[in-house]
Amino acid sequence: MAESVATTDLPDSLLQALEDLASVPRLLVALDFDGTLAPEVDDPELARAVPEARTAVLRLLGLADTRVALVSGRALRSLEHVSGLPDEVLLVGSHGVELLLDSPDIEVALEPHEQEQREVLSDVLDQVADAVNEVWIEEKPAGFALHTRLATEKNSRIAHLVALQEVQAEVENVKVRSGKDVLEFSVRSTTKGEAVEHLRQYTHSSAVFYAGDDVTDEDVFVTLRPGDFGLKSGSGETGAEHRVADPMQVAHVLAKLADLREHRAQS
Repeated sequence: MAESVATTDLPDSLLQALEDLASVPRLLVALDFDGTLAPEVDDPELARAVPEARTAVLRLLGLADTRVALVSGRALRSLEHVSGLPDEVLLVGSHGVELLLDSPDIEVALEPHEQEQREVLSDVLDQVADAVNEVWIEEKPAGFALHTRLATEKNSRIAHLVALQEVQAEVENVKVRSGKDVLEFSVRSTTKGEAVEHLRQYTHSSAVFYAGDDVTDEDVFVTLRPGDFGLKSGSGETGAEHRVADPMQVAHVLAKLADLREHRAQS
């Protein structure tokens, strides 16, 4: 069970783990965005990282042998828009379907049969959204997200049930992910855990720091290795070893990591 942090004081166990992590030769700092760096808002395109978190990320980005990545369920272009970070930040969108690494090209390509499935999926989910108040669809390269944050609890439940039934009846082998007030459907199956492992190999990192807040981030926490660092933001069951209350607390941990990493570089 992760240890909860409700104040700016960090427990000794977390500090010790940060100190150990800061000493590794090459470090990957991979971060979810919504609910981790940025508070959740009703309009996803208005989300922004808290200033303290942005400052800490930029400090880490400027350190030698340290790579920073954002790993999100958002479509990559949306992630670029809301994060507003330099090009040196590695970006993973749509739970790993989209990658923007050290070239200007986004890595994603659907096969013809996947394109056909996506078109059917679009028609099915549009009908669900049209039939239920305050439910809307977010388009993604390999699928769609059904958002119900603004809907009543009853309408949210109805939308989720109908969407699942209709999609399963019309489209084969669709990957379904449940998140906070969102149900995501993808014709290509990837996870954040797979994405972070890809980033580990790509950056030749000795260890990984990962912070996330949602159910989909558990795919990363369960794949972390000894010497890695998993940080859960907010409440809920988790496989992460450490927990903080909210994005402001995540910012505090990132700033401490930057302090320790800077000290290592100077010594």
